[in-house]
Formats: sequence, structure tokens, C-alpha cells
Amino acid sequence: MINLCDLTGKVAVVAGASSGLGADAARAYAEAGAKVAMLARRTDKLEAVAKEITEKGGDVFTYPCDVTNEQSVKEAVDAIVKHYGTIHILFNNAGIAQRGTVETLTVKEWDLSMDTNVKGIYLMSKYVIPHMKAQNYGKIVNTASINAVLGDKGEMFVRHVYNTSKAAVLGLTLGMATSYGQNNITVNAVGPGLFESEMTEGTLFKSDAFMTQYSKMCPLNRPAKRGELNGTILYFSSDMSSYVTGQFVVVAGGTELV
Repeated sequence: MINLCDLTGKVAVVAGASSGLGADAARAYAEAGAKVAMLARRTDKLEAVAKEITEKGGDVFTYPCDVTNEQSVKEAVDAIVKHYGTIHILFNNAGIAQRGTVETLTVKEWDLSMDTNVKGIYLMSKYVIPHMKAQNYGKIVNTASINAVLGDKGEMFVRHVYNTSKAAVLGLTLGMATSYGQNNITVNAVGPGLFESEMTEGTLFKSDAFMTQYSKMCPLNRPAKRGELNGTILYFSSDMSSYVTGQFVVVAGGTELV
């Protein structure tokens, strides 16, 4: 039986790979057989994750990259192609979650969030897609969020620019999927719910009131465990989803249903 989730021979790029969901995805790609190019600004954390993967036999290439800076992105993509020859998979995961309402957010905070969460996907895709078009094959996975479709009522956790940027990711995913399907490039988005990460471990996970409320809202009665987003990422990144594009899958234990 053919293993459609086998990524042997594929080159996967993970933007925002130094921690959290990005680091977990890099590990999963390597375990599935892919060669993994890991990008992030924090090279010390990036190298630590890369070392862990290589010690388990993975093939990893790291490169510093600020996804909000076009020259940085161009140089990173050029370096990956020089090293591996091409790119088959792009996981756009770099992102930040800025708290605040439209009344309290500064313009600098708004711009940084939009630049990281939306412009970063645009720039990475801008320089990766030509290589995918040249080989008539590509799989792009964008990290949106359950907060693209679900707001935060609690004043302590309200994040208007996060809602806005992640909803924009869905629009960009739709547009790209429609445009590049003719090039055998699929573009889909994942919507994580509550996962422990650098974004949440010092905020949401430290609030007993929030965690209790979340567990009551979530049909599975708990936040996500480490690695529980990987299955959806690998599905969208492999030939298991060869006829699936422009889709958004929320991975939140059913919280979006309540």
C-alpha cells in the first residue's frame, strides 16, 4: 500500500520554526522523511531544535530570517534553493499575538502584528511559489487561528489585531488557492485552538479562570496536547490532500462549535 503521507525526497520550509507549533511541525516533517529548512529570527533557539532533529537522523538546514523584511526573505529562500535545489512544501507559521482593543493598541503594535502574521505569508509565498510553479508542484500551509472566526470577550485577553490578521490569512489562502491550482499548488490553512506555546504559556495557561472556562467550552474538555496540530499539517503537506485546496480546518477540540 502506498503511504501518501510519506514525504521522503520532499523539501519542507518552516517559517517561524524556533519554538512552539513551528518547531513541532519541523520535527514532524523530518519524521515523515522530508528535508527540513527551518527559518526564524532567533538563531539560538533555531539551532537547538535543529540539533535535536539531526541527532535523530533528520536532514535540516537553518537560516536566519525576518519574515517582515523582503530582503531577508529573498536571501533565505535563495539559500534554501541553493542548498536543497528546490522547495516542495511551505509552512507559513511565523506569527505574534498582540493583546489590546482598537482603542488601546498603538499603531506600531498594529503594524507589527499585520506585518508578521499577514505580510510574512505574502513575502514567503512570493519567493517560494516561482520554484513550485517551475516544477508544477507545491503544498502551502498557512497558520491562521480559531480566532479568525472566534472573538475573545474577556477584557484581559481581547486581541483585535490578532482577530484581524488571522482573518486576513484566510482571505489570502483563498486567493492563492484559486490562482495557483492550475500550477498543481494547493494552499490551505490550519486554525489552532488553545495550544501551549510561547504566546500562551505566560498568559492564557497561567490564568486558572481562563483555563477552567476554556475546558468547559471545549467539547473535549481540555486544551491541545503537544503535536496535535501535526496530523492536519502533514495532511495538507502531503499527497493525502492532493485534491484539497482553499480549505480552513480548525483544530480546537470542537471549541468553535459551542
